[in-house]
Amino acid sequence: MSREVQITFDAHDPHALSCFWRDALGYVHPGPPGVELPEGADPLAAWDEFLDRANVPQDQRNTSSAVQDPDGRGPRLFFQQVPEDKAGKNRVHLDVRAAPGLRGDERMAALELECERLVAIGATRLRRDEPAPPLSHGFIVMADPEGNEFCLD
Repeated sequence: MSREVQITFDAHDPHALSCFWRDALGYVHPGPPGVELPEGADPLAAWDEFLDRANVPQDQRNTSSAVQDPDGRGPRLFFQQVPEDKAGKNRVHLDVRAAPGLRGDERMAALELECERLVAIGATRLRRDEPAPPLSHGFIVMADPEGNEFCLD
């Protein structure tokens, strides 16, 4: 039997990192528990209201955040606040499938376009690995705003 997966990120600023990954992946912030959001409502504003009603102090409101695939296909991403800095290279990373089915120059051009978009919202480009058939079709290594490596694949 398969299991559902949630991917958890340690972060200094869970809210900001969740906003980056929301925009990077086309995900959404879910609404607060038990709150039915009307069409077009801002889930982050709903969270502010929810936390106000629950009397959660301001200094505790950025301890966690989450985003999810609006189509329900991808895993939920959870961001939890931690005090320590990132210490080394990730042993696990996300591959953002930005050019599925494309090969050669067309693939690398699509990856470059996505790289530009992600840099504009806070990512850092680390390096480009050229295609090396038959084992690699080429990819771009990047880092999110808190330094977590990921690949455009």
